[in-house]
Amino acid sequence: MTEITPEQINAMLKEHWPEARCTCIELSDRHAVAVLKPGAIGFRPGGYISGPTQFAVADAALWFLCFGTAGKIEPLALTSDLSIRFLSPARGDVIYARADLNRASRRSVVGSVTLWTDTIDSPCAVAHGCYVRPATRRDHDH
Repeated sequence: MTEITPEQINAMLKEHWPEARCTCIELSDRHAVAVLKPGAIGFRPGGYISGPTQFAVADAALWFLCFGTAGKIEPLALTSDLSIRFLSPARGDVIYARADLNRASRRSVVGSVTLWTDTIDSPCAVAHGCYVRPATRRDHDH
């Protein structure tokens, strides 16, 4: 299996989605870590990182995990489902999400995601979801 690096993922993002705000900072075939600096649009009154912003970084971490488990970048992998539970207010300037692999098959990746900020080490949210990999020619032949 080919090993994909965070730098390769970030280069793909920069080329195809320059407006993407999440980046990959760590990757293996069992986990991925995404980071996001929300900027003014990602905050709610009181300095809290918004729920949609937290959801976005959780989704990105799970997407990056697809690449690590496949050993290749699959931009057309799609979210099948993702649920999030907010545990405590997310305060800080940077939010991180670590996706850990629960199961990978030829067509899907299921993972659990933990979110935290640069100022609070305990989790501010947890998520669980599934990504569907793009169909291959082999999938259509069966």
